[in-house]
Amino acid sequence: MSLRRRVAATYGRIWRTYRGWAPSILLLAAIVFIPLGLLNSLTLNVELDSLDITNGIKLAALALAVGAVTLTGLLGEVFFSGAIAVSLTHPHGEDPPPLREIARRLNYGRLIAVDLVFVAIVAVGLLLGLLPGIVAFVWLGLAGPVVELEDRSAFGALRRSMQLVRGNFWLVFLVLAPIEIVGDAIGGGLAALVHALLGHTFLATWLAESLADAALSPVFAVAAVLLTVELMRERDGEAPPVHLTPVPA
Repeated sequence: MSLRRRVAATYGRIWRTYRGWAPSILLLAAIVFIPLGLLNSLTLNVELDSLDITNGIKLAALALAVGAVTLTGLLGEVFFSGAIAVSLTHPHGEDPPPLREIARRLNYGRLIAVDLVFVAIVAVGLLLGLLPGIVAFVWLGLAGPVVELEDRSAFGALRRSMQLVRGNFWLVFLVLAPIEIVGDAIGGGLAALVHALLGHTFLATWLAESLADAALSPVFAVAAVLLTVELMRERDGEAPPVHLTPVPA
């Protein structure tokens, strides 16, 4: 199958999965991203001009602030991909798994470690230039699902992600990168709408960040899970079954 057809088929599966499991996925996203929205809003509300510092230090502080916004914007996506991997590969496909079951099965320490390492590497890559950041984003973007699907350690999952992406870089890039870019653009539009309605308050920023992440990050997570399963099956000949849509009882 050509790359174009593979990309189109992957987007079709992403849409069917998101639409089929939307209620449970969006509830899980709200639980994860409302607290992270608070963290991001705290970062965005830093007023550098109010600080009594020299121009040179202010410039460095601005660079750090931009890096922090980038970090908090990506923070949680890998963790959430792991949670979606649990949700879509659970053994009883007729219903979404209870949140209690997802919470019990998650490898919190490993997912958080992968998330932090992923964000740190991508942030360093972006500081070196746009291209290194994008390359790191693609090579490591499947680590979250790998933690849950193969029960690997944090660094084992990062290595496995690179192994799966090898030979499939453009497929992963053409799926994950547009979702991330379009999601950021839509998130910016939602934030502008919320600020227009509620003003530039801390609460408005928190609400805007939480709404955007909770609505859009599931698309990235579903894409990462489906790509991981597809590349595992292609490389190893087997992979956990994924429930693309709920099966009526």
